[in-house]
Amino acid sequence: MENRSGETIRFGSCYCRAVAFRVTGQPLRVGICHCADCRKTSGSAFSAYAVWPISALEQSGQVSTYGNRSFCVTCGSRVTFVRDDEAEVMLGSLDVVPSDLAPEYELWTGRRENWLHPLPEAQQFEHDRDTAAEPEPPETEQPERPPTLETEVPRPTELVRPA
Repeated sequence: MENRSGETIRFGSCYCRAVAFRVTGQPLRVGICHCADCRKTSGSAFSAYAVWPISALEQSGQVSTYGNRSFCVTCGSRVTFVRDDEAEVMLGSLDVVPSDLAPEYELWTGRRENWLHPLPEAQQFEHDRDTAAEPEPPETEQPERPPTLETEVPRPTELVRPA
């Protein structure tokens, strides 16, 4: 869809549609990330997303946020990741599928599953894009994340398998 000035408008929502959003114009960039945080928050082997200027995002509905990642308080679906002046939108949350957005780069490729192949047209980064030119951090270093209280995460013996 296009607005009166010819800019592309894309709509999206969470799973239950309680949170809806739209982004106007073309994204700044489109990527795939294989880092541990993206794997955990998506529940998948990677996350596919597009990044727009924050001014291009309009959102309605109630969200909660953890580590800059917003999610629907009703269904728990990830909606946006907002930082500084940018908004990251998960490609899977867009209403029109398949979209015309193709990843231009892949991040944290060292964590890519063996059965996934590099995207031939995408630039590859061992870590983050902005740190690609810097020396690689030691293996023990983890991406920065908000502190979590140990009591918030159940111990393996406290986990219950779904029936």
